[in-house]
Amino acid sequence: MKFGSLPIEEARGSVAVHSIRKDKLVLKKGTIIGDAEIEALRAASIAEIVVAKLEPGDVGEDQAASELAAAAQGENVRTDQAFTGRANLFAEKAGVLVVNRLAIDGLNAIDEAITFATLPAFSMVAEDQMIATAKIIPFAVSSKSHRSALAAATAAGKLVSVAPYRVKRIGVISTRLPGLAEKVIEKTLKVTRERLAPTGAKIVAEQRIDHDSVKLSRAIKEVLNAGAELVLVFGASAIADRRDVIPAAIENAGGRIEHFGMPVDPGNLMLIGDVNGTPVLGAPGCARSPKENGFDWVLARLLAGLQVKREEIAGMGVGGLLMEIVTRPQPREEIAAEAKKNVAAIVLAAGQSRRMEGKNKLLEDFHGQPLVRRAVEAALGSKASPVIVVTGNNAEAIKKALAGLDVRFVNNPDYADGLSSSLKTGIRTVPEESAAAIICLGDMPQVSSALIDRLIAGFAPERGAMIVAPLRDKQRGNPVLWARRFFPELLKLEGDMGARKLASFYDEGLLEVPVTDDGAFADIDTPQALDAARRAIK
Repeated sequence: MKFGSLPIEEARGSVAVHSIRKDKLVLKKGTIIGDAEIEALRAASIAEIVVAKLEPGDVGEDQAASELAAAAQGENVRTDQAFTGRANLFAEKAGVLVVNRLAIDGLNAIDEAITFATLPAFSMVAEDQMIATAKIIPFAVSSKSHRSALAAATAAGKLVSVAPYRVKRIGVISTRLPGLAEKVIEKTLKVTRERLAPTGAKIVAEQRIDHDSVKLSRAIKEVLNAGAELVLVFGASAIADRRDVIPAAIENAGGRIEHFGMPVDPGNLMLIGDVNGTPVLGAPGCARSPKENGFDWVLARLLAGLQVKREEIAGMGVGGLLMEIVTRPQPREEIAAEAKKNVAAIVLAAGQSRRMEGKNKLLEDFHGQPLVRRAVEAALGSKASPVIVVTGNNAEAIKKALAGLDVRFVNNPDYADGLSSSLKTGIRTVPEESAAAIICLGDMPQVSSALIDRLIAGFAPERGAMIVAPLRDKQRGNPVLWARRFFPELLKLEGDMGARKLASFYDEGLLEVPVTDDGAFADIDTPQALDAARRAIK
């Protein structure tokens, strides 16, 4: 392929390398230069143009990309028509992506002009999802390199295919120990159903038993007899050894252990076995979380009917360090140091009071003082320090209402974007020495200093209490205390989602403090609610 600048009269039949816009001329990159294009260039006073010109034996970009994609295409994969040197490949069914990495690496080493890219091996893919692309970088490639690439793809069989989900009937067994709340099991089942939903698999048998190898062995047999094609065991205690309760139960049921442990974190303590040919997974603790972990990697392959052998697990280490799970216990010295640090208070006072008939509720009178001042004084009267007030709407009036109080103000210019924008503004202002922050709302005048202190007293990272919230009749209220390690999660919130709603995702690190009065649940949104709160507090 020739490449370079040519007089426009000599560029006929070549391909424009760059887009050109001048006066009325719009010539797009990739356009084949013909008589009309030459006339338009001449009219725009352009004498030369940079082009690519195919030579005998060259293969055009679209043809080369299309033929390469077709050679790479395996089962349950389709290829779209090539365009600008690119042919994309898509999954025809939901399942797990299977790639021949060695062959793809070899293909990509043939010629820098020829590239083939895929999603990560064993990715879970949806129907019609793009999974790979064949791209020819220049406008043409030599026929020699093209033939070599096609031969490499053909010799390897198929480079990419999709293994559709085949396993549809799941058995789930949860073991119990004293202190394991039933809501933890319920949440685990909810997360598991959500994990299975994209695959079409459903839980057909579910048991909850004591954390005992004999009882677990019997339960495994029972869910298998109920038609389970895959058994998931969520232990009340993590598997510590091949002789622990879960592996012992699998062997007592006539099964075997394929592998214990995996070089993926979170997910290290996972066990893979089978009973009479049916896979049994001893789930790691992180499998109770919806966040991606090593359990997902193995579960997806098994649901697609793919074997997961010891050597496959051993090969998961590169790329196996995933995001840290914030509820995981930290080293003892770090926890002890964290527990001694301060807890800051953030009072959100930036809202627009949309339901208050044109008034700013935070500035309304509440027994002789602005409503927001009462909420801030409750925070100041507690053990929280410092107290950070986030302003936005009517910022100067809010500051005036809090005149003389020892608080730190921070303004949120994006307050109209919703509650989360103010929350994130406050979180970014919490000083480094603070181990946690308690999120208070400026429109909750019945929250007392005593309640805030009860929540702070419950904060105990060394005992797993890293989020602390008030609870009444199974309903969580405000304020909510968050350990610093959750700050990155809080900074991901969007819109009007507040911190209280996020707490439901972290039951394992949550301490609920029982309350009996209305203070943690009475926020002011309307004039009627304000009148009710005035009557409630004399």
